[in-house]
Amino acid sequence: MVEIRETKNTNIMVYTRGIIKGEYPEGLAHSIHLAYSKDGKYYKALNKNYGILFAPGTISSEDTIRPKGIKNPWVFSMTPGLYGIVAVSINEDGSVDDEICGKILFWMTEDFVDFGEAVAVDLEGTSCVERVQCRYDEVEEIYEILWEDIKGNCFRNKTKDICSRCKMLPAELIREISWPDPIRGPQGAELGSVIAIKSSLGDKVIQNWSQLHNIEIQLPDSITVKSEYEVESVQATAVYSDGSSVLKEVAWDTKIIDFGKKGIYEITGTVQNVQYRFPLAWGYGDPVIFPWQNKYYFIATNDNLNDIGLYVREAESMEGLFSDNITEHLILGEDEERGLVQTFWAPEFHVIGGELYILFAVSGKVWGPQCHLMKLKKGGSILDPDSWESPVRIKRQDGSWLSEDGITLDMTYLKAGVHSYMVWSYRRNIGTEADTGSMLYIATVDEKIPWQLTSEPVLLSRPLYGWENVNNTINNEGPHGFVVEDNVYLTFSGGSANAYTYAMGLLTAKTGANLLEPSNWKKRGTPIVSYYSVEGEYGPGHNSFYMDASGNLMIAYHAEDAIDHKLRCDGIRRVHFNIQGQPIFDMSPERDLDPKLREVKLKVLTAV
Repeated sequence: MVEIRETKNTNIMVYTRGIIKGEYPEGLAHSIHLAYSKDGKYYKALNKNYGILFAPGTISSEDTIRPKGIKNPWVFSMTPGLYGIVAVSINEDGSVDDEICGKILFWMTEDFVDFGEAVAVDLEGTSCVERVQCRYDEVEEIYEILWEDIKGNCFRNKTKDICSRCKMLPAELIREISWPDPIRGPQGAELGSVIAIKSSLGDKVIQNWSQLHNIEIQLPDSITVKSEYEVESVQATAVYSDGSSVLKEVAWDTKIIDFGKKGIYEITGTVQNVQYRFPLAWGYGDPVIFPWQNKYYFIATNDNLNDIGLYVREAESMEGLFSDNITEHLILGEDEERGLVQTFWAPEFHVIGGELYILFAVSGKVWGPQCHLMKLKKGGSILDPDSWESPVRIKRQDGSWLSEDGITLDMTYLKAGVHSYMVWSYRRNIGTEADTGSMLYIATVDEKIPWQLTSEPVLLSRPLYGWENVNNTINNEGPHGFVVEDNVYLTFSGGSANAYTYAMGLLTAKTGANLLEPSNWKKRGTPIVSYYSVEGEYGPGHNSFYMDASGNLMIAYHAEDAIDHKLRCDGIRRVHFNIQGQPIFDMSPERDLDPKLREVKLKVLTAV
């Protein structure tokens, strides 16, 4: 058998971007971006020219976050099948990072899709690094690291294992380093480097960091039927750019068919797509759509009324929730005696142990939101205030309040396997120099008494990446999860909830794993949805999920309708599952179904 060797390559470029005030700030620009070229001359940005690798911030002795960035990334081949990226750590504002002086950041990958955590590699020098390059000598099986410090001095290190600090030889002063000529990259690209990889791998990289889109509609060549129902039951298969697919209903025009006799007919149809206009509503944050007993309900933070009170909409259909004449029903209003005064935030419907609850945060007269829940009475109506039991503040396992020294909010309920969990956001010293930023915590609960935790809270995530703490908006908030087969997906949001840089992140785990063990969760370093994801939607985040009547998993979220607006608006779209079975959250209507492919034809044979 003759071995066929692949000769064509794809060039992959790593780079950072220039800052654009009010459009692309430091926290995003100072990250590693990827681009590709098939001809070695013209480079096209991946991930729509939004950052992919972010330097993790560090935690101070006061438990505050020091945001970090990256400059001068360098990509190189490692041992066969592995690639590395080294870069210089900087502070968010671009200044020298004294915390990591004499060190560089290092990532390793097999496919330019999954990257390990950044490792700080000690170069055994006393100077702060300005730029760096690295090469692997396959003959000597050794890595050579060449670097220049901020004073212009040049050094060289050698090591057998770049991941291991203890094997690094001391930095050797050398006369000069040869740096390659700059390569023109995508718009705004700053100095980076390039590596050639096999085209087969390059195609996978391009596919992963490019947005999915509908490329084909498939139908049977012909069908034989006896009734109109059989025709109406025929669905179309929408095929996407990665090879994944989904069934979509078709509105068939059957007027020409005579089902009373044999015949051959060619009919037309229109492929149906689950899509909603954006915005659906103005002035509502943290939206939740809740199908319940053959009706649909909508609840959200009501910015239009200064976030005071819980208001619910009810309709026979999802579309009806956003009709012009819809009524909003106040089910929980301001009540100083009960400590319900302000910040009625992020209400969510959840069925827990067969009972219906609303989880939400609220403050008393002194500002400081805390997580609460309230239960629907037996036989009660969602729209009737008297059908709800009095709100209960969430307690810890020992009976004390969930927090005595900070704020708690955005609590959600998650059931994975046989275990029930609460996940929420916690923050201390907000608005002061000692601000910890908001963090995600998880704990178990008993379904019979969900207002009291049954385990100690466990820290899941802090906003360490540049997209989570951009412009000092140090937030991890708005968690909401779902389970598909044996996978747990927990989305959350980072950044400022009413700014264009707000974005959604993702944590994943296995249902059979101990979800109170942080190492069992994988946090994606790149946002799953940002203001680069869907045209005309800025700051998407704080989402929730529901199943529609056709069995589609849907995501509801808020965003702004302009980059300089601060008014939160609501949107809904379908969650797609790609060829690997992973959820895709940014399918715009046009990419979900190509408008040019909506009109279809079908040959119908009638059999009496």
